[in-house]
Amino acid sequence: MTRSRMKTVVLASFVIIMASALVTFPKESLEASKIGLSMWWEVVFPSLLPFFIVAEMLIGFGVVKFIGVLLEPLMRPLFRVPGVGGFAWAMGMASGFPAGAKITARLRQEEQITAIEAERLVSFTNASNPLFIFGAIAVGFFGNPNLGIILALSHYLGSFIVGIVMRFHGPNEQKGKEKQKLKPSLVEALRVLHRTRLNDKRPLGKLLGDAVISSIQTLLMIGGFIILFSVFNRLLSLVNITELIGYFTSFSLQLFKLSPDLSIPLISGLFEITLGSKLASELMDVELLQQLIITSFILGFSGFSIHAQVASIIADTDIRYKPFFFARILQGFISAILALVLWKPVYLDNLAYGEVIPVSLIEQPSVWANSLWGLLSTYGPIITLISLTLYIFVYASRLFSLNTHKR
Repeated sequence: MTRSRMKTVVLASFVIIMASALVTFPKESLEASKIGLSMWWEVVFPSLLPFFIVAEMLIGFGVVKFIGVLLEPLMRPLFRVPGVGGFAWAMGMASGFPAGAKITARLRQEEQITAIEAERLVSFTNASNPLFIFGAIAVGFFGNPNLGIILALSHYLGSFIVGIVMRFHGPNEQKGKEKQKLKPSLVEALRVLHRTRLNDKRPLGKLLGDAVISSIQTLLMIGGFIILFSVFNRLLSLVNITELIGYFTSFSLQLFKLSPDLSIPLISGLFEITLGSKLASELMDVELLQQLIITSFILGFSGFSIHAQVASIIADTDIRYKPFFFARILQGFISAILALVLWKPVYLDNLAYGEVIPVSLIEQPSVWANSLWGLLSTYGPIITLISLTLYIFVYASRLFSLNTHKR
């Protein structure tokens, strides 16, 4: 009871302090809110919406189960998750945070995976998409497309290693399945695909409408968290809490032989990855390798803004948040170490010997990522506005239909 009361007091005090800070710094809070809204409006919403809708429809049509049967021999021995986890992993890397959590939660709600398998899966299927790594960080912040290769490799290899480590999380619930079919069965996969489609009685229009409504509702929630943490991060800086925490963090950085100047970007990145990465790239007096290590750690940890989004998504299931939190800390350190290891062979050697890694292979991802990033900034708001209008129309039509049937 004492612990519960203490938690209540702490939470209430935190909310009061936040409210007081909002009243004290209204102009700064509004500016921070606009920055968060701009990020969601221009980039996050239009980039994630197609993936979310397609994922919902693939689950409804049984394509995910089809993929699951084919990937079972790969995913089960490596990560101790069913083959459908391969779909969540691929979509999570392609579309970015928090698509992996969204798809994992849907798979759990469909009872295609157990709670423990979902906790293993969600721990390594949430990743930053290549568009953000190459377009925003490497080109936009650092102005150096070559760094995108190191950041991407350390991030995705870190995710893979975390998946291998998290396979030991929880008991082995299905010992027999890991020793079953070592070869994928196309016939069985097609049979499962057909059976799943027949079991879902929804017509195509209803399925598409459900996918749109579910996806946009999730993205509205994500937008709220982005704006909230953008304001929260700004308020922490205004009341000097960020500097206070950074003062103590600087001693920890010195233990790892990193510049204490990286403490502020690190603290900011723990809350929001975009701001933390931007601040790290702006430190002119800090060695580029150290900037890269901190940025890689921030990407691996993902930031409390992403944590809050994931926690909200899995709140409707029996998936626990603690394994995800542990996995994010683990990936932060693993990704930072990988950035250090890859620095010489991937970056320095390439500068000294251009033939080691063809320049075209390095520049190509950065070019298309930067182009896509520019397109999203230009046309993203239009896509968002059209999608929200469609959402309102579909949702209103369903409410009208429901009221009509009740009468």
